[in-house]
Amino acid sequence: MKRKVYFISDGTGITAESFGKSLLAQFDHVEFDNLTLPYVDTPEKAQAVVADINRQAEISEHKPLLFSTIIDEQISEIMKGANAYTTDIFQAFMPGLEQELRQHAMHKIGQKRAITANTQYNQRIDAVHFALDNDDGAKTRYYDKADVLIIGVSRCGKTPTCLYMGLQFGIRAANYPITEDDLDMMRLPAILKEHKNKLFGLTIDAEHLAAIRNERRPNSRYSSARQCEMEVNEVEQMFQRENIPYINTTRYSVEEIATRIIAQTGIERRLK
Repeated sequence: MKRKVYFISDGTGITAESFGKSLLAQFDHVEFDNLTLPYVDTPEKAQAVVADINRQAEISEHKPLLFSTIIDEQISEIMKGANAYTTDIFQAFMPGLEQELRQHAMHKIGQKRAITANTQYNQRIDAVHFALDNDDGAKTRYYDKADVLIIGVSRCGKTPTCLYMGLQFGIRAANYPITEDDLDMMRLPAILKEHKNKLFGLTIDAEHLAAIRNERRPNSRYSSARQCEMEVNEVEQMFQRENIPYINTTRYSVEEIATRIIAQTGIERRLK
């Protein structure tokens, strides 16, 4: 089965997409053709979207799926004309909250961003810049300012995890690659020993690592199954020997990796 999926919002669409994809991930025998349409913030745009959805419903065997975070009541009413199986996230939860809080919601677009924009935006940007400046062991003199130092072999997911933690949570995350030389010496690099309380390790299945590295350097020693297996085994031994907490990233998304690191370390999120 193949289904067309629309993620519709009068804002960025991130909430509709994240919520919808989390639900759809539980249906692994269905193929989904996803389309995200942000900033549907006028009646004219909403009518155009509804018309597109209805055309899709006419030519498809199954009607489309629609995940909506439309907060504007007029636009939300227009979206009800779509011939789709609709999950309206705000309408699903807002009436109950209004009843419990005994207050009618403002239904104002961008309200969360308006309240916290300045402080959180600056924290987010600072944390992302920190991750970029302290990527891949390029700089080490700012490690005292890091909330966490993520270590592991090349291509195990360190950089995207650091960037995500900065962007999503305002956490200052640096990363340092454990090289073959470090593994040969059977010791933790001196610069990391100074900040051992901040270390968190990432590892990965050797077969998966070889596939990732082969895309970068095909048919090289760097991407060979033997090299990858050696590095993974030795870095895991290092983590265990040095009592460094770590997780295997093979089956986790970057969002899950970041959240597990926070849960295991107790790092405080700056963005909540």
